Amino acid sequence: MGSMFREDISDSKRFVITMELVPGEQSKGRSVDTVMSIADAALSDGRISAVSITDNPGGHPSLSPDVLGKEIVNMGMDVIVHFTCRDQNRVGIESRALQLGRLGIKNILALTGDFSGKGFAGQGAPVFDLESVSLLTMLKMMDEGTLTRGDREDFFVGCAVSPFKRTEEESLCQYFKLRKKVRASARFVITQVGYDVRKFHELLCVQRDWQMKVPTLGSVYVLTPTVARIMTEGKVPGVVVTPALLKTIQQEWKEKSNGRTATIERSARLAVVLKGLGYKGVHFGGIHKRFETLSRILDRMGRIEKRWRDFVPEFDFPHENGFNLYARDPANGLCSKKMNNRMSETSPVDKALFQTYRTIHRAFFSHDAPFAPLYSDLCARLEKSPFGYLLVKTAEDISKKALFSCRECGDCGIQHLAFFCPESQCPKHTRNGPCGGSRNGMCEVHPERRCVWFRAYRRWASIDESDRMSHDFVPPRNWELNRTSSWINFHLGKDHQGAPFVTSKG
Repeated sequence: MGSMFREDISDSKRFVITMELVPGEQSKGRSVDTVMSIADAALSDGRISAVSITDNPGGHPSLSPDVLGKEIVNMGMDVIVHFTCRDQNRVGIESRALQLGRLGIKNILALTGDFSGKGFAGQGAPVFDLESVSLLTMLKMMDEGTLTRGDREDFFVGCAVSPFKRTEEESLCQYFKLRKKVRASARFVITQVGYDVRKFHELLCVQRDWQMKVPTLGSVYVLTPTVARIMTEGKVPGVVVTPALLKTIQQEWKEKSNGRTATIERSARLAVVLKGLGYKGVHFGGIHKRFETLSRILDRMGRIEKRWRDFVPEFDFPHENGFNLYARDPANGLCSKKMNNRMSETSPVDKALFQTYRTIHRAFFSHDAPFAPLYSDLCARLEKSPFGYLLVKTAEDISKKALFSCRECGDCGIQHLAFFCPESQCPKHTRNGPCGGSRNGMCEVHPERRCVWFRAYRRWASIDESDRMSHDFVPPRNWELNRTSSWINFHLGKDHQGAPFVTSKG
């Protein structure tokens, strides 16, 4: 039996190695044989704590990680299953979690997921009924036995973070959401792919200063020119390969044998740098054909790990004009303890609009407002009057559609998103922070427009309250309230702000 991931990552003396496997669009044949062969070789090697298996990467159909995971677990190798929220509603998600528990697969990487890609007859319908924070919360409740009356599960759940964002707004939003994920039960963290060592160090500094004590694996991808070009063009959400790095890789691969050697060396050097910085382990990606490539990288790591400081300058591929939370330490090129100034700002008009919305919201939609009991009594009367209810609902729909592009969810969350609508303004309907797919402040799905969380950060920063974005957990939308009046629901305590969050059934 191979080493167990949960035990290894909890061992203070062990540096953990994991590896990502990517199933293809076949249930059998060469692609499946290759994945299983790599997993078998990883088990025989003995240095790999677990293999992770992706869940329809890019939103395109592929073989379920659950069935592959079960086969690999039966071989003796531990597995981390990627669990995304894109393709199923909360009922299907809970059912899948129960299935994983039954299969004996306990390690889960909880992800919001890439947007939907193409399947049978075209693009699939994106679900995103939950997102990563609410998924983590659900899995935590299953562990506690508070979600059902059945047995407690024993999941070991982690999350992802992308520290390689270019802008202040995106960077801080990623860290704010990470704080929510850790509070929601994340037991380990895996970073996205990037090659800026100062950003790798920044993440550890944030975890230290914000008291997020959670073991973190840094991602290292075995880059080829083709893959590097795709990543540079932004076709893999959240991954950062700069044009400067792409140019270097293309030069190395003019001679294939030199390119392969350079790729192995770069991967080994970045891995030992991460170990030297204090990462708990490394998560390798890009091993698609044979395990031998990773074996050579691990061998090389053993020979060079004591020289890790010498390699730090080689991973200086930041965004042009990119934001860093900490000032550079001139002695080593990493982060010092001095914080850089936050410079994010919104326009005077947008700030004034935001403050107006806040004032109105506090006056009419706060349970401790002076006239809150009067509003509740009035709404109780209106709810019983078909004409009165219709009048309020019509006034609400007209005003909120004009101001916020309201989708009539009946469980309004605009106050959490600086008075932007999470249903209409975010394609993934996130209520607890952004996904990792934005690029240079632009939406992953609609790259012609700003990410709504980028815009929300600017509004909160304009009144020096950006940190509040990391505070409360916002429950997922209550679909029972769809197309009802959110104004009346609020004052009668029916929405997520008034009704207690359901933690059990029956």
